[in-house]
Amino acid sequence: MYCHIKNYQLRYTDVDVSDNLKLSSLLSLMEESACLSADELGFGYSVLQPQNIGFIMVNWYIEMYRPVKLGDILTIHTWPIKPKKMIVLRDFELYIGQEKVGVATSRWCLVDLADFKMLPSSAVFSDDMKFNDFRSVDVFNVKIPEIEDGEFSYTKTVTYSDYDHYNHVNNTKYADFLFDAFSVSELSAKNCSNVKITYVKQSKEGEEIDFYKCRLSDGSWVVEGRVGGEKRVQMQINFNE
Repeated sequence: MYCHIKNYQLRYTDVDVSDNLKLSSLLSLMEESACLSADELGFGYSVLQPQNIGFIMVNWYIEMYRPVKLGDILTIHTWPIKPKKMIVLRDFELYIGQEKVGVATSRWCLVDLADFKMLPSSAVFSDDMKFNDFRSVDVFNVKIPEIEDGEFSYTKTVTYSDYDHYNHVNNTKYADFLFDAFSVSELSAKNCSNVKITYVKQSKEGEEIDFYKCRLSDGSWVVEGRVGGEKRVQMQINFNE
């Protein structure tokens, strides 16, 4: 079974006020591993960019069994799953030494970088390519409940530092935006046990994203980012307290 494996020594800048790995840092590390794996398998950025094709993140789902702390060496295992018609799947397992501390799965789509129209997975992946059948997590419902009203938290203006080489807000940046809907005291002594993120539409420089949050009856929180009332990103998160 193919698996890309890489160790990451956590830096001071990767952690939050409690010395726990930030969600945005974890997403960055997993995206780095995903890119390195794609390079190994022949469909990385250097191959696709000249063809004007790119990968765009659609969803994340992450389960954490315990916090990852400053000083830990995080080992990320990742591998691609056989693509569906319009969706490319990639799974992850997270380790500290021999201890599995988390799992994740991600859904991506291929786009034409000229106009960002979605492309079928067959634009890159052929039927004779081999993929792993093993999944890191069980099949789950990717849909996040919508907030009818919610509590307004703050407004974020998209600026240069939020951008990536596709000229839109990088998916990892949204994790910080979404967590900023909570105060330091609200997050005190709380650890993420599982989280879903759905990227609905790109956000561009100068746009103002309004963030709203709501606690559901099951105890989870939903946070939405909207531009002019139009939904751009969603997060549903459960905390261990």
